[in-house]
Amino acid sequence: MDNAALLNAIIENAIDGIITISQRGVVESINPSACKLFGYIPDEVIGHNISMLMPQPDKAKHDGYIERYQHTGHAHIIGIGREVTGLRKDGSVFPFRLAVSEVAVSGRKIYTGFIHDLSRAKEAEDRLKEHAARLEELVEERTSSLKETVQALEFAKEEVSVSLEKEKELNQLKSRFVSMASHEFRTPLSAIQLSAVLIEKYAQQAESSNIKKHVTKIKAGVNNLTSILNDFLSLEKLEAGKTHAVSSTFDVLKFGEEITEEMQLVAKQDQNIIYQHTGTGNTVTLDRSLLKNCVVNLIGNAIKYSGENTFIEFNTELSVSEFTITVKDNGIGIPPEDQKHLFEAFFRAHNTGNIPGTGLGLNIVTRHVALMDGQIHFKSDVNQGTSFVLTFPLSS
Repeated sequence: MDNAALLNAIIENAIDGIITISQRGVVESINPSACKLFGYIPDEVIGHNISMLMPQPDKAKHDGYIERYQHTGHAHIIGIGREVTGLRKDGSVFPFRLAVSEVAVSGRKIYTGFIHDLSRAKEAEDRLKEHAARLEELVEERTSSLKETVQALEFAKEEVSVSLEKEKELNQLKSRFVSMASHEFRTPLSAIQLSAVLIEKYAQQAESSNIKKHVTKIKAGVNNLTSILNDFLSLEKLEAGKTHAVSSTFDVLKFGEEITEEMQLVAKQDQNIIYQHTGTGNTVTLDRSLLKNCVVNLIGNAIKYSGENTFIEFNTELSVSEFTITVKDNGIGIPPEDQKHLFEAFFRAHNTGNIPGTGLGLNIVTRHVALMDGQIHFKSDVNQGTSFVLTFPLSS
């Protein structure tokens, strides 16, 4: 195959369009790819001015471009290349990349145009621009929404801050009120209790059963009110975070005997508190005040919810690893449906009837036990009694 045949084969099978024109702009050849791009057959293009393949305003100006180049040598496309628009036979237009070269053949100049279709690239570019524009819109929408959300959160934060501040003030007011009311109640209660004791003392010689009965009622009422005030004060300190366990080493046996003697004075008629200590040692290191509050509360409940002529068991046990306290009665017991709520503040079982109480005692006990790293467990059957067990780990 000679060079001419080889060159012709390359042009005919080239993917890009190839068109040659004369110095006057007349088409001399067009390859199949160019024909396909413009929608013509060769005979419809060859011999015609190349401007037939151009839309306005390039169509009208093309001949002027060639003349100006031939006179000035200043090229706009030749040897440079640029993106232009082509006109198809059906009147539609499409973008393509045009590269033009100038060739001297047999004493004359011809121009060869290489046409690379950009339709798909432009479509992809347009789609990309659309996606970018849409993405920008979405970003603006989300940014606007985010700004609104941030503003709403800032507003909510301010409202919460105001609410928290008000709640803090109310809690402080409540704490001051509870503290003030409790202390103000204590003075007249102490006076009433002292008067009751004196009346009882002075009335002993008179042996009046009515006087004794009413004095007993006064003392019981004062004890109930004092217990209620103590519960409120303990709760107020716990809520305010003012209660902390301060450990000290003390004799468990003396501790148990003192509580037994103290609680026996407020027990019902013929109620007996039986105290027993077991173990190889007698001393523990815990918060004595908090522990006493727990035991007094549990024994007080046992007295309150048990009848006359009953026994209340109070046991302490000291092993190598833990200290255990058990308070057991044979009173009214706790209904099964109430047991899961037993340690909630202000909760009272449904079978307590008219027996006085605040529903705070066991809530305070469990919180005091937790402050000493202990645990509380209980077992109860209705009309059979209740047993509470406090366990505290001992450091080795």
